[in-house]
Amino acid sequence: MSSTPSRPSPVLAPLYASVCASVAFTAVGLSTTAIAAEKPVAIEDNIVVTATRLGQTARETGTSVSLITSEDIKASGFNFLVDAIAAAPGVTVNQNGTFGGLATVRVRGASSEQTLVLIDGIAVNDTTSPGGGFDFARLDSANIERVEILKGPQSTLWGSDAIGGVVSITTTAAADELGGNVFLEYGAFSTFRGGASISGGNETGNFRVSANAIDSKGISRADSANGNTEDDGFQSGTVAARGGLNLPGDVRLSASLLLNEADSEFDSFAFGSQGNVGDGDETSKTEELTGQVSLQVPLLDGRFTNLLVVGYSELERNNFTNGVAGFSADGSRDTYRYQGNFDINERNKIAFGVEREDNDSGTETATNDSVFGLYEVELIDGLSLTAGVRSDDVENFGSETTARFGAAYNPNSQMTFRGSWGEGFKTPTIFQTTFFCCGATEPNADLQPETSDAFDVGFEWRTDDGRGDVGITYFNQDTTNLITFSFGIGGFENIAEVQSQGIELAAGYQLTQWLGVSANYSWIDATDKTTDDRLVRVPRHSGDLAFALDNGGPWSANLLVRHNGEEVDANGIVDDWTRVDLAGRYAPNDRVEFYARIENLFDEDYQQVLGFGTPGVSASAGIRLQF
Repeated sequence: MSSTPSRPSPVLAPLYASVCASVAFTAVGLSTTAIAAEKPVAIEDNIVVTATRLGQTARETGTSVSLITSEDIKASGFNFLVDAIAAAPGVTVNQNGTFGGLATVRVRGASSEQTLVLIDGIAVNDTTSPGGGFDFARLDSANIERVEILKGPQSTLWGSDAIGGVVSITTTAAADELGGNVFLEYGAFSTFRGGASISGGNETGNFRVSANAIDSKGISRADSANGNTEDDGFQSGTVAARGGLNLPGDVRLSASLLLNEADSEFDSFAFGSQGNVGDGDETSKTEELTGQVSLQVPLLDGRFTNLLVVGYSELERNNFTNGVAGFSADGSRDTYRYQGNFDINERNKIAFGVEREDNDSGTETATNDSVFGLYEVELIDGLSLTAGVRSDDVENFGSETTARFGAAYNPNSQMTFRGSWGEGFKTPTIFQTTFFCCGATEPNADLQPETSDAFDVGFEWRTDDGRGDVGITYFNQDTTNLITFSFGIGGFENIAEVQSQGIELAAGYQLTQWLGVSANYSWIDATDKTTDDRLVRVPRHSGDLAFALDNGGPWSANLLVRHNGEEVDANGIVDDWTRVDLAGRYAPNDRVEFYARIENLFDEDYQQVLGFGTPGVSASAGIRLQF
C-alpha cells in the first residue's frame, strides 16, 4: 500500500460549477455599495434552539441540548467537526483511526445508527448502509456555523432514526457585508489544509460560497504498535454555498449546498490480530451531496410563518482492493416539508406540518409520510410547557405515533429547572428488510421498528454576576425491539433490549478578565438487557476540562484535557485514555490571524476503536486572511 493516496478526480472544478449553478440567482442585483445581512427568523434572544421546531430560547426548552458554535470550534482549533462534537456531555465518538477513518457518534449510549443527523434541516443518514448511520469523518469544520445536539428520543420532532438524539448541523450563512477569507495551514504527517470563502448581499439578497481541501499522508489506520507500518492517506475537497432572495412582503427564497469528494485509504481485515485489522491496500472514494431550497412566507404581521422546503441528500461510495473495484453503493433521500409556526399570543404558540421522505438505497426504495403538531404555553412568568405528537406512515410497516412533553421553569434569572419525556422509533433499513443468507429463502417479514421512551430532569444555576454557571441532568432510557443479525434465521430479527441511564454535569467560570475554565463529565450506564452485558463502545466515564486565555488583545489560547473511560469492544477492552491539546491564536489586526495547534501534547498512546491507531504528539500551524 503506497503512503500517498491515488489522486481523486479533480475536485474543485466540478464542485465550483455545481455551486455556481445553485446560487447564481442570488448574485443578480447585488452591489458593493448597499450591503445587508441575510434576514433571520425572528428570535426571542441571542440563544435560540432551532431544531426543536418552535424556535425556543435555550431557557424555554425542556429538551436537553448542547450547543456548539463556530467560535467554539475556532477557539479549540478543530479541523474536523467530529472532534468538536466529542466535547458535548453524554456524547461518545469512536473513529477507526484518524484522517477519514469511519467516525460514529453515540448519544447517551444509543447506537450511532439511532442518531439522526441533519445538515441545514435535511436528514443525511446513509440509506445504503446496513444500519443507516452517518459517517462524520469527512465533515470539515470550516463551513459550520453551529451544531445543536438534542438528547433523548426526538421522533416527535424529526421522525425515524431519532431514538438516541439529533445532531443538527447548520452551515455558515452570508456575512453582513461583502468580504471573505483565505486560510492555509501545514502540519504533521505532511498535512496541507486550505480554503477560501466570499460572501455579500444587499436589499435584494445575499450569498456565500466557500471551498476548502485537505491532503494528508496520514498514519496507519491499523495501530502501528501492532507492527502496521504503512501510512493511510486522506484527501478531501468541500464546497459549500448559501444564499437567497428577499421578495416582496418579507418573503424569503433561500438555498444551501454542501458537496464533498474524498479519497481515503484504510486497512484490511486480518483475523487474529488486535481488532482483526492489519495493513492492506484498501481505498474508499466517496461523494456526498446535501442541498435544500426553501420558501419562507410570513403572514399576519409576522405572527404566522409558513416554510416550504425541498431537500436532497446523496452518498456515493466505491471501495477498491489492490486497485480492483469491489463494494459500491449509491443512495439518496428526497425530502418535502411544509411547516407552519403561529404565535397565537404572547404566551401561546404552535407549530405544525407535513413531511414526505423518499429513500433510495440504489436497489430498493421506501417512503415515509408524516404529520406533526407542537404546542408551547407559558402558564406563568418563567414557566414554559411544550407538548407534541407525530404520526408517521411508513411503507411496509404501517403507522407509528410518537409523543413528547417538556417543561422549563425559570423562577429568576439565575435558575432553570427543566425536564422532558419522549418517544422514539427507527424503522428497519432497506438493507435489513431485503438481506438474507445462510440457508434462508427470504428476508424476515416480521421485522418491526425499534422503539424507545425516555425522560430526563435537570437544573442549571448561573451566578448573579454572569461569570459562572453549573448544570446537572439525569436521564433514563429504555429501547426495545432492537434489530440484530441472526445466523439462526439467516437475517435480521428483533431480539435485543437496552436500558441506559446516566448523569451529565457541566460547569464554567470566568476566573479573571483573561482566564476562564469550563468542565463537563458524563456517567453512562448502558446495558444490553438480553445478556446483562455493557454496550460496546460506550465508556461509563468521560469528560473534558478546558482553560481559555484571552486578554482582549491579539493573543488567545485554549488548553483542552479530554478523558475517555474504558470501553468494551466486540473483541476485547479499549483502555481508558487522557489526551491534552493546546491551541493558540495571534491576530495583530482584524485582517490577519496566525494560529497553531498541538494535539496529544504528552504523546498518549491510545485507541478509540480496538486495533485502530491514533496520532502521537503532532502540531500544525496556519494563517488566515480576512478581506
